[in-house]
Amino acid sequence: MAKMHRVLTFVMAGGKGERLWPLTRDRAKPAVPFGGIYRIIDFTLSNCVNSGLRRIYVLTQYKSASLQRHMRLGWTIFSSDLGEYIEILPAQQRVGEMWYLGTADAIFQNLYTLEMDNPTEVLILAGDHIYKMNYYNMIDFHREVDADLTVGVVELDKSRASQLGVVEVDSIGRVVGFQEKPKDPKTIPHKPDKIYGSMGIYVFKHKVIEEELQEDAKNIHSSHDFGKDIIPQMLKKHRKIVAFNFIDENKKEAQYWRDIGTIDAYYEANMDLVQVDPLFNFYDKDWPIRTHQEQFPPAKTVFSGDEIAGRVGLVLDSMVSSGCIISGGRVQRSVLSPNVRIHSYSQIYDSILMEGVNVGRYAKIKRAIIDKDVSIPQGMVIGYDLAEDKKKFDVTESGIVVVAKGTEIK
Repeated sequence: MAKMHRVLTFVMAGGKGERLWPLTRDRAKPAVPFGGIYRIIDFTLSNCVNSGLRRIYVLTQYKSASLQRHMRLGWTIFSSDLGEYIEILPAQQRVGEMWYLGTADAIFQNLYTLEMDNPTEVLILAGDHIYKMNYYNMIDFHREVDADLTVGVVELDKSRASQLGVVEVDSIGRVVGFQEKPKDPKTIPHKPDKIYGSMGIYVFKHKVIEEELQEDAKNIHSSHDFGKDIIPQMLKKHRKIVAFNFIDENKKEAQYWRDIGTIDAYYEANMDLVQVDPLFNFYDKDWPIRTHQEQFPPAKTVFSGDEIAGRVGLVLDSMVSSGCIISGGRVQRSVLSPNVRIHSYSQIYDSILMEGVNVGRYAKIKRAIIDKDVSIPQGMVIGYDLAEDKKKFDVTESGIVVVAKGTEIK
């Protein structure tokens, strides 16, 4: 326990997630539902718990009410008597009139927590990615090489470079540069088709992060971002910065790390879950994913034996959460969050329906994301005529129709 208590963890959970609009219209990106019963932040927090990290601050800012409620209901699991906690730190203007200006500024405005907790290392995590990782492997590596900063990286195809930060390393794994969404990225030594993508994971020595954040705060030209500002600032001083290559705990052949930052990426990641052999393993008892689940009854199908043509409560190749009732309708290759109601003769294909969605009789939905508390009228058709859908809803370039939370459809 003493070893664990030497590390203080910050989870960055204030992102707007603008490319996930309208799913982020009323909530921060880490609070967006995923996989039926989870929120995106559950994966980072579950990694923390499974790694034995039990002193965690969650930094919030943008539309955080939904996230705070989820944290209060599902993540008050630690013992304060043992010095354990998960606490929310909203932007408070403690050091000036500004809210959080960037990832580095968010930590700078909370340096007082470092003084109170006095950790040996500071672990900084992004709260908006889907993956499984034992953070202590990275922390142990950081200690072994005596680094000032260790950056978590994941090996990706060069074609992904324009979507994320790229970490440049030399032949022995030391970080020598950082590029933000480059068109012509620096590749991995001896692997011209691969890059190291930044995972938004950093391990700092306590004293080092304090010194670097205080210096960065004085720079009026800084965007106060770890990748764009802090790393280049440290490189100029020849600080020891090393890369730690992602070790996956997902127990699959291919590594799984997803930044579901766009609607299309979000949709594809959910649709993967209904495959026969999904890339992401939810069913590993050695690495459970925690969340908050309200007290709904089991899912139920109705009219499965009804002789009337087409009135069959049928679910195929789908994830169906508690409280759902499929009453004489058909659901195929879809993800249903809790308390969804599918009425008779309706058809749902390749879609994501979030909590409280009600689908009326004879409705047809295909390749759509229906956010919380939407009632689909009887006979409504979504996903079959995109030109018509664009008049009412958001539609991505690939043809995914998104109906925003609480939309009233007439």
